[in-house]
Amino acid sequence: MKDLRQFRILFLDKRNTLIADEVQQQGTIDHTPVYPREVVKRALELSATALILVHNHPSGDPTPSRADIDMTKLIAEAAKPLGIALHDHVIIGKDGHVSLKGLRLF
Repeated sequence: MKDLRQFRILFLDKRNTLIADEVQQQGTIDHTPVYPREVVKRALELSATALILVHNHPSGDPTPSRADIDMTKLIAEAAKPLGIALHDHVIIGKDGHVSLKGLRLF
């Protein structure tokens, strides 16, 4: 299982208290399909007002790919008009992690 990519979403309420921690998708070593519509739909079902996206890079290198950055921007853009904030997208690697918010990539 460590060779598979897993995409999780932390759903938060207006006080940034964790409502749910869910696996949204599991994929291959280098790809996991994530659909902004499904992310936002689930946030609305849970009455979440904020999200934190988290996924791993089985390669061990947490550097975000172009696809990671683009998908993050799409989710943020889809969620914002509905009052759902995207606080961060964290990528976990063997030797550390990267925050896309910290890198100002969205």
